[in-house]
Amino acid sequence: MPRYARVDEPVRSPYFDEMSELELLLFRQDNVISRRQALRHLSLDAIRHRLESGRWRQAVRGVYVAHSGPVTAEQRWMIASLACGAGRRAPLAGVTALTIAGLRGYPAGVVHVLMPWHRRDRNAPYWVAVHRTRHLPASQVHRLATPPYTLPARSLVDAAQWARDDDAAAALVASAFQQRLVTADEVNSVLVDMPGIHRRRLIGAMVADVAGGSHSLPELEFVHGCRREGLPEPSRQVRRDDSTGRRRYLDALFEPYGVHVEIDGAQHLEVRRYWADMQRQNDLWIPGERVLRFPAYIIRMRPDLWVPQLRKALIEAGWNPIVDRTMAVRPSSGPRSHRSY
Repeated sequence: MPRYARVDEPVRSPYFDEMSELELLLFRQDNVISRRQALRHLSLDAIRHRLESGRWRQAVRGVYVAHSGPVTAEQRWMIASLACGAGRRAPLAGVTALTIAGLRGYPAGVVHVLMPWHRRDRNAPYWVAVHRTRHLPASQVHRLATPPYTLPARSLVDAAQWARDDDAAAALVASAFQQRLVTADEVNSVLVDMPGIHRRRLIGAMVADVAGGSHSLPELEFVHGCRREGLPEPSRQVRRDDSTGRRRYLDALFEPYGVHVEIDGAQHLEVRRYWADMQRQNDLWIPGERVLRFPAYIIRMRPDLWVPQLRKALIEAGWNPIVDRTMAVRPSSGPRSHRSY
């Protein structure tokens, strides 16, 4: 005897269930779907009908967009993941993964995808950069995300080694730390797992400098310039309270000599920020500290201008370069180890 549904009982059918799963998949993947995924829910004729009617369109070979409007940046990420994953979702990496994690200041362009070293990328679009790796543990991938992407520390290390030059790599490391996307321990853990990567020493040095207190690329270049020119190394991001009790952070402080250096970036063009910096400078001048200010581009491009001024200020404040140099080259009294690594 046939079973009849009650009025308050929802009518269910295999077709409705399949479409519900398909709609959920499209929702999760931002209206992007691979041919392999679509065939789990639709026949070839049904897929062909959607393409011919304009409801769907082919983004790249084997990947469809389930609408006729413009493709967004998020959909490009999904298309790249499915195209390179042969119908499955391959993890995004590098700057692309950092952008998903919240990195600002790097416009969307090339989409970076990470694949196992043995897998071929036959369907990768021209705007996708495919990278291969022999080492990608599950702990370094956010696999529950759609599309999946490498976690920030791994993404930063990859982005730095794939950067066009050392300056671009250094800027990426500084930006990621400045925007609080990673910690030194997280990045160092990835570096330990990947001993043979490109620019490993540069990335490690940048992480050490940032962990020491510098939070922007000009500040890091300032510290490197001091080392290169034989000047004392300053303390960075030193906390001070101004006359109103408000907490302030100094870019660089040569504490034994009372010399403070401020590096002005683009943010100092904003009037309220500029006044806050001047107020902080006045609070330091009142008790007698020397304050030097340099634009960021001078730190990077014209060391012949800022180094002599800083050296003169330090000498006037009591620094003796001859004594400092003698102490720096004084040999150690203990025995040296000849252990090789």
